[in-house]
Amino acid sequence: MIGYSVIGANDIDASLAFWDAVTAPLGGKRLTTLPDGRGFTLYGAGRDKPMLAVTRPYDGGAAHPGNGTMLALPLPTRAGVDHLHAVALGAGGSDEGAPGLRGGVGDQEFYGAYFRDPAGNKVCAYRVGPE
Repeated sequence: MIGYSVIGANDIDASLAFWDAVTAPLGGKRLTTLPDGRGFTLYGAGRDKPMLAVTRPYDGGAAHPGNGTMLALPLPTRAGVDHLHAVALGAGGSDEGAPGLRGGVGDQEFYGAYFRDPAGNKVCAYRVGPE
């Protein structure tokens, strides 16, 4: 249902370095960078799968993270959630919540970790279900 989501960046070089590191453990990579001066870059595992775009805003203004806006990245294991959280912090992200259970039992167990990218965009790495 989702083709791609877009998040803003103010320091495009720092943001692209961050997302290079964070998308790699998910099987993602840079798919396209447009020569438009904004650094519009699409990440994904393929053009037929959901993608993430990172760019300076089209209007030339400052990028601001949305209040209540968050990007959620599914992982197949809790260890994967732990690893991605560590990668994000090591790549210049900031911690918004250490990995751990956030409620539910059995098939509804939610194991998540939260971080922000260099532009302040909030991200959740998660696994639903028991491990």
